[in-house]
Amino acid sequence: MSSDAPESSVHAGQLIARRLRANGIDTMFTLSGGHLFSIYDGCRSEGVRLIDTRHEQTAAFAAEGWAKVTRVPGVAALTAGPGITNGMSALGAAQQNQSPMLVLGGRAPAMRWGMGSLQEIDHIPFVAPLTRYAKTAPAPDAVAPMIDEALLATVAAPSGVAFIDFPMDVVFGAAADAGGPGALTVPRTPVVAAADQLQRAVDRLAAAHRPVIMAGTNVWWGHAEQQLLALAQSLRIPVLMNGMARGLVPADHELAFSRARSEALRNADVALVVGVPMDFRLGFGAVFGADTALIVADRVRPERDHPRAVAAELYGDLPATLAALGTAAIGDHEDWIAALRDTETTARAGETGELADDRAPLHPMRVYAELRPLLDRDAIVVIDAGDFGSYAGRVIDSYAPGSWLDSGPFGCLGSGPGYALAAKLAHPQRQVVLLQGDGAFGFSGMEWDTLVRHGVQVVSVVGNNGIWALEKHPMELLYGYSVVADLRPETRYDQVVAALGGHGELVRTPDELRPALRRAFDSGLPAVVNTLTDPAVAYPRRSNLA
Repeated sequence: MSSDAPESSVHAGQLIARRLRANGIDTMFTLSGGHLFSIYDGCRSEGVRLIDTRHEQTAAFAAEGWAKVTRVPGVAALTAGPGITNGMSALGAAQQNQSPMLVLGGRAPAMRWGMGSLQEIDHIPFVAPLTRYAKTAPAPDAVAPMIDEALLATVAAPSGVAFIDFPMDVVFGAAADAGGPGALTVPRTPVVAAADQLQRAVDRLAAAHRPVIMAGTNVWWGHAEQQLLALAQSLRIPVLMNGMARGLVPADHELAFSRARSEALRNADVALVVGVPMDFRLGFGAVFGADTALIVADRVRPERDHPRAVAAELYGDLPATLAALGTAAIGDHEDWIAALRDTETTARAGETGELADDRAPLHPMRVYAELRPLLDRDAIVVIDAGDFGSYAGRVIDSYAPGSWLDSGPFGCLGSGPGYALAAKLAHPQRQVVLLQGDGAFGFSGMEWDTLVRHGVQVVSVVGNNGIWALEKHPMELLYGYSVVADLRPETRYDQVVAALGGHGELVRTPDELRPALRRAFDSGLPAVVNTLTDPAVAYPRRSNLA
């Protein structure tokens, strides 16, 4: 019998698993819940791998992490009521990151609705604002088409989160399997940018003397990394990157810049802003010079108007858009590139003192000076920290696409172990390094049990300064004092991880760090290097509250 031929009825949990497999999805993240038993049984019979965590937020963050490193929708199954609410921070993060993700929810039985069943609550009203698609399955025969609809919603621009919840009597019910290819396997016709806007952008780039490209996460979601690099190289345009665009142009490429960002954006005469919103990370547009002409390119028009005027708007298939822009006449930008390289080189040289700082507790820059030589070129670096993560963003370079995972504009701590779990499962041959603040560790420290149980070797470096540095220092600057900004000094997070079956070490001085890191990488176990860092050191920044 053909695999696409109709079969006799099977239970809805098995239909769910079959539709996931038909769409190329073979992994699901979850935390055990009775409302989900039918889905688990379907996954077991259909060969969908189940990875269980210690908190639903981590299951959902892992699903988003899977999407980030594979560009295939990540899937999480969360039980009814508190299972769903526990995962909502991850849904909010994924939606703002435009990460394609499908959440399958348990739900109290429809036949008993309103009678007070265990964990009974209507999820749809509070999940809907965080999703592109949110529905309750009404009957077993609706389950299979809804899975395909939801998956399409996760990847359609703007990509994001889809949610389906399944009443227990529905998901334990049976329906015929119609089979057929998964919706994600059917080619989609790309939408192309308007021709007049493209011509306007081409003309602007051709006339530019000091052009720059500011690239963001949606270049990655748009599968346009090759075209971005080709455009930069063919037109000789410097490139700056944030979010998951980091590494799309390798950090050691002659056209890749990071330390010269302020100068490049302020002094550019034309800026191609591609796949990145003009949010707080770009000063709501204020980082660009007053006379800088902005060309905005993205997969779809943003929901909000741009905070400043733009010269051309290009919405549609990013590979096609960037390829079309590459037809612009090539200008002479070599003096501009050389000036930015001088700025970049000078800024990097200015970091030497902090990178070599011998203080104990350690300066965060010294932590990264010891870590950098041990990182593989394609290492996946996960950030789950405030100040400690900011220093990483400054000095840890990326050389490969899909290798930088931070929480994004939602700024939710606790995402790191889930992201790292998914990254290592998806790419077991690559290094996965998690950089955590001690505050962030408290959100999801028990997930080291998850990593140990599933045999997932992630190496974490914890920057342990005993404070909420992102809040303590600004509050003291503003008021002369701080409250609710202190943690217990020198907490032994390494001992927590060791007690859960992993490898843990405490580092107090700079000379101890690199040997400890080597032992962590060589241990074969999920590992934490708990590094005491100086609480007096604060990352220089403007307020993030604006």
